[in-house]
Amino acid sequence: MKKQIFFALAMLVGLGCDAQNFGGFQMPKVEVSCSEKFADVNYVGDGEAYHTLDIYLPKVKKDAYPVVIHIYGSAWFSNSSKGMADLGTICQALLDAGYAVVTPNHRSSMDAKFPAQINDVKAVVRFVRGEAEKYHFDKSFIAISGFSSGGHLASLTGTSAKVKELEGDLGNHTTECSCVNAVCDWSGPIDMFRMNCDEPRKWGNTPEEALVGKDYADEYASLFKAISPITYIDKNDVPFIIFHGTDDNVVPCCQGQELYDELTKAGVKAEINIVQGGGHGFKMYSKENLQKMVNFLNNIKDEK
Repeated sequence: MKKQIFFALAMLVGLGCDAQNFGGFQMPKVEVSCSEKFADVNYVGDGEAYHTLDIYLPKVKKDAYPVVIHIYGSAWFSNSSKGMADLGTICQALLDAGYAVVTPNHRSSMDAKFPAQINDVKAVVRFVRGEAEKYHFDKSFIAISGFSSGGHLASLTGTSAKVKELEGDLGNHTTECSCVNAVCDWSGPIDMFRMNCDEPRKWGNTPEEALVGKDYADEYASLFKAISPITYIDKNDVPFIIFHGTDDNVVPCCQGQELYDELTKAGVKAEINIVQGGGHGFKMYSKENLQKMVNFLNNIKDEK
Protein backbone atom coordinates (compact mmCIF):
# COMPACT_ATOMS: atom_id res chain seq x y z
CA MET A 1 0.00 0.00 0.00
CA LYS A 2 2.87 2.40 0.76
CA LYS A 3 4.20 1.92 -2.74
CA GLN A 4 0.79 2.59 -4.25
CA ILE A 5 0.48 5.80 -2.24
CA PHE A 6 3.96 6.88 -3.34
CA PHE A 7 3.18 6.47 -7.00
CA ALA A 8 -0.16 8.25 -6.63
CA LEU A 9 1.70 11.18 -5.07
CA ALA A 10 4.25 11.07 -7.88
CA MET A 11 1.41 11.41 -10.37
CA LEU A 12 0.06 14.48 -8.56
CA VAL A 13 3.49 16.07 -8.30
CA GLY A 14 4.03 15.48 -12.00
CA LEU A 15 0.90 17.42 -12.87
CA GLY A 16 2.46 20.52 -11.38
CA CYS A 17 5.92 20.14 -12.91
CA ASP A 18 7.50 21.44 -16.06
CA ALA A 19 6.69 18.90 -18.78
CA GLN A 20 10.28 19.09 -20.00
CA ASN A 21 11.68 17.86 -16.69
CA PHE A 22 9.32 15.23 -15.35
CA GLY A 23 8.92 11.76 -16.84
CA GLY A 24 5.79 9.70 -17.21
CA PHE A 25 3.00 11.97 -16.00
CA GLN A 26 2.57 15.44 -17.52
CA MET A 27 -0.15 18.01 -17.91
CA PRO A 28 -3.05 16.38 -19.79
CA LYS A 29 -3.33 19.30 -22.23
CA VAL A 30 0.18 19.38 -23.64
CA GLU A 31 -0.02 20.97 -27.09
CA VAL A 32 1.47 18.45 -29.49
CA SER A 33 2.72 19.78 -32.81
CA CYS A 34 1.46 17.31 -35.41
CA SER A 35 -0.40 17.24 -38.72
CA GLU A 36 -3.14 14.91 -37.53
CA LYS A 37 -4.28 13.11 -34.39
CA PHE A 38 -6.51 10.05 -34.16
CA ALA A 39 -7.84 9.82 -30.60
CA ASP A 40 -9.26 6.91 -28.62
CA VAL A 41 -8.82 4.26 -31.30
CA ASN A 42 -9.71 0.85 -29.88
CA TYR A 43 -6.93 -1.55 -30.87
CA VAL A 44 -8.73 -4.68 -29.64
CA GLY A 45 -12.29 -3.95 -30.75
CA ASP A 46 -13.88 -4.53 -27.36
CA GLY A 47 -15.00 -0.98 -26.54
CA GLU A 48 -12.86 -0.84 -23.38
CA ALA A 49 -11.10 2.45 -22.61
CA TYR A 50 -8.00 0.60 -21.44
CA HIS A 51 -7.69 -0.83 -24.96
CA THR A 52 -7.56 2.53 -26.72
CA LEU A 53 -4.64 4.42 -28.21
CA ASP A 54 -3.87 7.81 -29.71
CA ILE A 55 -2.00 8.31 -32.98
CA TYR A 56 0.00 11.41 -33.88
CA LEU A 57 1.38 12.07 -37.36
CA PRO A 58 4.28 14.46 -38.08
CA LYS A 59 3.70 17.92 -39.50
CA VAL A 60 5.69 17.11 -42.63
CA LYS A 61 3.26 14.96 -44.56
CA LYS A 62 4.36 11.73 -46.26
CA ASP A 63 2.62 8.68 -47.65
CA ALA A 64 3.93 6.57 -44.76
CA TYR A 65 5.88 7.17 -41.57
CA PRO A 66 8.16 4.97 -39.46
CA VAL A 67 6.47 4.36 -36.12
CA VAL A 68 7.39 4.57 -32.45
CA ILE A 69 4.97 3.21 -29.84
CA HIS A 70 5.54 5.03 -26.52
CA ILE A 71 4.17 3.66 -23.23
CA TYR A 72 3.52 5.77 -20.13
CA GLY A 73 4.84 4.92 -16.68
CA SER A 74 2.56 4.19 -13.74
CA ALA A 75 4.05 1.22 -11.86
CA TRP A 76 1.40 -0.69 -13.85
CA PHE A 77 -1.31 0.97 -11.70
CA SER A 78 -2.89 3.14 -14.43
CA ASN A 79 -5.07 1.99 -17.32
CA SER A 80 -5.75 5.43 -18.83
CA SER A 81 -2.63 7.62 -18.97
CA LYS A 82 -1.97 7.73 -22.72
CA GLY A 83 -2.77 11.44 -22.71
CA MET A 84 0.13 12.07 -20.33
CA ALA A 85 2.73 9.83 -21.96
CA ASP A 86 5.72 12.20 -22.20
CA LEU A 87 3.94 14.10 -24.97
CA GLY A 88 5.95 17.31 -24.66
CA THR A 89 9.31 15.57 -24.56
CA ILE A 90 9.87 12.11 -26.03
CA CYS A 91 6.80 12.11 -28.27
CA GLN A 92 7.35 15.62 -29.62
CA ALA A 93 11.01 14.89 -30.37
CA LEU A 94 9.97 11.80 -32.33
CA LEU A 95 7.29 13.69 -34.26
CA ASP A 96 9.75 16.46 -35.12
CA ALA A 97 12.11 13.77 -36.44
CA GLY A 98 9.44 12.38 -38.77
CA TYR A 99 8.13 9.44 -36.75
CA ALA A 100 4.47 8.65 -36.27
CA VAL A 101 3.83 8.23 -32.54
CA VAL A 102 1.35 5.80 -31.00
CA THR A 103 0.51 6.15 -27.30
CA PRO A 104 -1.58 3.24 -25.97
CA ASN A 105 -3.44 2.57 -22.78
CA HIS A 106 -3.12 -0.91 -21.30
CA ARG A 107 -4.76 -2.83 -18.51
CA SER A 108 -3.52 -2.00 -15.03
CA SER A 109 -2.53 -4.51 -12.40
CA MET A 110 -5.88 -3.74 -10.76
CA ASP A 111 -7.77 -4.73 -13.94
CA ALA A 112 -5.89 -7.95 -14.66
CA LYS A 113 -2.69 -9.69 -13.67
CA PHE A 114 0.36 -10.35 -15.81
CA PRO A 115 0.66 -11.25 -18.69
CA ALA A 116 -2.37 -9.06 -19.53
CA GLN A 117 -0.20 -5.93 -19.81
CA ILE A 118 2.30 -7.39 -22.29
CA ASN A 119 -0.56 -9.08 -24.16
CA ASP A 120 -2.03 -5.58 -24.64
CA VAL A 121 1.24 -4.07 -25.85
CA LYS A 122 1.84 -6.88 -28.32
CA ALA A 123 -1.71 -6.38 -29.60
CA VAL A 124 -0.79 -2.71 -30.20
CA VAL A 125 2.20 -3.73 -32.32
CA ARG A 126 0.03 -6.09 -34.37
CA PHE A 127 -2.58 -3.33 -34.76
CA VAL A 128 0.07 -0.98 -36.16
CA ARG A 129 0.99 -3.56 -38.77
CA GLY A 130 -2.57 -4.54 -39.57
CA GLU A 131 -3.83 -0.95 -39.90
CA ALA A 132 -0.73 0.46 -41.59
CA GLU A 133 -2.45 1.62 -44.76
CA LYS A 134 -5.29 3.38 -42.94
CA TYR A 135 -3.03 5.39 -40.63
CA HIS A 136 -0.05 5.94 -42.97
CA PHE A 137 2.32 3.69 -41.03
CA ASP A 138 5.49 2.35 -42.60
CA LYS A 139 5.38 -1.10 -41.03
CA SER A 140 8.93 -1.88 -42.16
CA PHE A 141 10.10 0.10 -39.11
CA ILE A 142 8.26 -0.09 -35.79
CA ALA A 143 10.14 0.81 -32.61
CA ILE A 144 8.88 0.80 -29.05
CA SER A 145 9.69 3.12 -26.17
CA GLY A 146 8.56 3.59 -22.59
CA PHE A 147 9.21 5.31 -19.28
CA SER A 148 9.42 3.41 -15.96
CA SER A 149 6.83 0.59 -16.09
CA GLY A 150 6.37 1.60 -19.72
CA GLY A 151 10.10 1.03 -20.19
CA HIS A 152 9.61 -2.40 -18.65
CA LEU A 153 6.86 -3.24 -21.15
CA ALA A 154 8.89 -1.84 -24.05
CA SER A 155 11.95 -3.86 -23.01
CA LEU A 156 9.87 -6.99 -22.50
CA THR A 157 8.41 -6.57 -25.99
CA GLY A 158 11.93 -6.32 -27.37
CA THR A 159 13.32 -9.38 -25.59
CA SER A 160 10.30 -11.71 -25.82
CA ALA A 161 9.70 -11.85 -29.56
CA LYS A 162 7.89 -15.09 -30.42
CA VAL A 163 7.52 -16.14 -26.77
CA LYS A 164 4.14 -17.78 -27.11
CA GLU A 165 3.22 -17.51 -23.43
CA LEU A 166 3.35 -13.70 -23.62
CA GLU A 167 1.74 -13.21 -27.03
CA GLY A 168 -1.97 -13.28 -26.24
CA ASP A 169 -4.75 -13.40 -28.82
CA LEU A 170 -6.27 -9.93 -28.60
CA GLY A 171 -7.54 -7.91 -31.56
CA ASN A 172 -8.28 -8.50 -35.20
CA HIS A 173 -4.69 -8.87 -36.39
CA THR A 174 -3.47 -12.00 -34.65
CA THR A 175 -1.66 -13.20 -37.77
CA GLU A 176 0.59 -10.13 -37.74
CA CYS A 177 3.97 -10.20 -36.01
CA SER A 178 4.29 -8.45 -32.65
CA CYS A 179 8.04 -8.03 -33.10
CA VAL A 180 9.67 -4.59 -33.16
CA ASN A 181 12.82 -3.17 -34.75
CA ALA A 182 14.29 -1.25 -31.81
CA VAL A 183 13.67 -0.41 -28.14
CA CYS A 184 14.11 2.81 -26.17
CA ASP A 185 14.11 2.14 -22.42
CA TRP A 186 13.73 5.16 -20.14
CA SER A 187 14.30 4.22 -16.48
CA GLY A 188 12.56 0.86 -16.72
CA PRO A 189 12.72 -2.01 -14.20
CA ILE A 190 14.09 -5.11 -15.90
CA ASP A 191 15.17 -7.56 -13.17
CA MET A 192 12.63 -7.85 -10.36
CA PHE A 193 15.08 -9.71 -8.14
CA ARG A 194 17.66 -6.87 -8.17
CA MET A 195 15.54 -3.82 -7.45
CA ASN A 196 17.79 -3.20 -4.45
CA CYS A 197 20.88 -3.66 -6.61
CA ASP A 198 23.47 -5.74 -4.72
CA GLU A 199 21.38 -6.01 -1.56
CA PRO A 200 18.71 -8.70 -1.03
CA ARG A 201 15.39 -7.74 -2.61
CA LYS A 202 12.92 -6.23 -0.17
CA TRP A 203 9.46 -7.63 -0.82
CA GLY A 204 6.12 -6.58 0.59
CA ASN A 205 3.41 -4.41 -1.01
CA THR A 206 5.50 -3.82 -4.13
CA PRO A 207 4.13 -2.91 -7.57
CA GLU A 208 5.66 -6.14 -8.89
CA GLU A 209 3.66 -8.20 -6.39
CA ALA A 210 0.51 -6.32 -7.43
CA LEU A 211 1.33 -7.08 -11.06
CA VAL A 212 1.75 -10.80 -10.43
CA GLY A 213 -1.07 -10.97 -7.89
CA LYS A 214 1.02 -12.80 -5.30
CA ASP A 215 2.97 -11.80 -2.21
CA TYR A 216 6.49 -12.95 -2.92
CA ALA A 217 7.47 -16.42 -1.75
CA ASP A 218 10.09 -18.76 -3.16
CA GLU A 219 7.35 -20.98 -4.55
CA TYR A 220 6.29 -18.09 -6.80
CA ALA A 221 9.80 -17.17 -7.96
CA SER A 222 9.08 -18.36 -11.50
CA LEU A 223 6.22 -15.85 -11.80
CA PHE A 224 8.52 -12.96 -10.90
CA LYS A 225 11.16 -14.26 -13.27
CA ALA A 226 8.55 -14.33 -16.03
CA ILE A 227 7.82 -10.60 -15.71
CA SER A 228 11.52 -9.65 -15.93
CA PRO A 229 12.70 -8.66 -19.43
CA ILE A 230 16.18 -9.87 -18.50
CA THR A 231 14.83 -13.45 -18.50
CA TYR A 232 14.29 -13.56 -22.26
CA ILE A 233 17.47 -11.93 -23.60
CA ASP A 234 19.21 -13.79 -26.42
CA LYS A 235 21.41 -12.99 -29.40
CA ASN A 236 18.42 -12.44 -31.70
CA ASP A 237 17.06 -9.43 -29.81
CA VAL A 238 16.69 -6.06 -31.52
CA PRO A 239 18.91 -3.06 -30.71
CA PHE A 240 18.31 -1.15 -27.46
CA ILE A 241 19.04 2.37 -26.28
CA ILE A 242 18.86 2.82 -22.50
CA PHE A 243 18.55 6.00 -20.41
CA HIS A 244 18.84 5.92 -16.63
CA GLY A 245 19.63 8.50 -13.96
CA THR A 246 22.19 8.01 -11.20
CA ASP A 247 19.81 9.54 -8.64
CA ASP A 248 16.74 7.50 -9.57
CA ASN A 249 15.20 6.55 -6.22
CA VAL A 250 12.28 4.61 -7.72
CA VAL A 251 14.01 2.31 -10.20
CA PRO A 252 17.72 2.21 -9.32
CA CYS A 253 20.32 2.92 -11.97
CA CYS A 254 21.75 -0.58 -11.64
CA GLN A 255 18.68 -1.82 -13.55
CA GLY A 256 19.65 0.06 -16.70
CA GLN A 257 23.28 -1.02 -16.33
CA GLU A 258 22.32 -4.67 -15.90
CA LEU A 259 20.12 -4.52 -18.99
CA TYR A 260 22.99 -3.08 -21.01
CA ASP A 261 25.49 -5.62 -19.66
CA GLU A 262 23.26 -8.61 -20.38
CA LEU A 263 22.36 -7.41 -23.86
CA THR A 264 25.98 -6.81 -24.87
CA LYS A 265 27.01 -10.14 -23.31
CA ALA A 266 24.48 -11.84 -25.59
CA GLY A 267 25.83 -9.97 -28.61
CA VAL A 268 22.90 -7.56 -28.95
CA LYS A 269 23.56 -4.03 -30.15
CA ALA A 270 22.96 -1.69 -27.21
CA GLU A 271 23.75 1.84 -26.11
CA ILE A 272 23.50 3.16 -22.57
CA ASN A 273 23.27 6.74 -21.34
CA ILE A 274 23.80 7.12 -17.60
CA VAL A 275 22.65 10.61 -16.63
CA GLN A 276 24.59 12.06 -13.71
CA GLY A 277 22.12 13.56 -11.24
CA GLY A 278 19.15 12.26 -13.22
CA GLY A 279 16.14 11.11 -11.20
CA HIS A 280 13.04 9.14 -12.08
CA GLY A 281 12.18 11.34 -15.04
CA PHE A 282 13.69 14.50 -13.57
CA LYS A 283 16.63 15.91 -15.55
CA MET A 284 16.35 13.05 -18.04
CA TYR A 285 14.71 14.69 -21.06
CA SER A 286 17.43 17.09 -22.12
CA LYS A 287 17.72 18.10 -25.76
CA GLU A 288 20.92 16.08 -25.86
CA ASN A 289 19.26 12.87 -24.66
CA LEU A 290 16.25 13.31 -26.93
CA GLN A 291 18.60 13.79 -29.87
CA LYS A 292 20.55 10.67 -28.89
CA MET A 293 17.28 8.73 -29.00
CA VAL A 294 16.40 10.11 -32.43
CA ASN A 295 19.90 9.49 -33.81
CA PHE A 296 19.86 5.91 -32.52
CA LEU A 297 16.50 5.16 -34.16
CA ASN A 298 17.56 6.86 -37.39
CA ASN A 299 20.73 4.76 -37.53
CA ILE A 300 18.83 1.50 -36.94
CA LYS A 301 16.25 2.46 -39.54
CA ASP A 302 18.91 3.36 -42.09
CA GLU A 303 20.71 0.07 -41.51
CA LYS A 304 17.63 -1.95 -42.45
